[in-house]
Amino acid sequence: MNQQQMMRLRKLQKQMEEAQAKLEATVFKGTAGGGVVSVEVKGSHEVVSVTIDPEAAKDDIEMVQDMVVIALNDAIKKIEEESSKIMGGFGGGLGFGF
Repeated sequence: MNQQQMMRLRKLQKQMEEAQAKLEATVFKGTAGGGVVSVEVKGSHEVVSVTIDPEAAKDDIEMVQDMVVIALNDAIKKIEEESSKIMGGFGGGLGFGF
């Protein structure tokens, strides 16, 4: 590996680290039941908040519990999609020809 390739690799590594840090700090919102339940989850998978419509909690707590799971899964799916989109863009940046 020549010096130019090493410099390119270091630059790419720095860009990847910056993209990963940005992704981890981004807050993703997941919802269920038409907004009855909403959650906010950081890209690092840290749950930031859970909001439940008080009227829904009065009716059927098991349904609300299921909606919390659905909303969390929705947020995690969005994180994974964004991660794939961001990090997938680095695959062709090496250009080493091996």
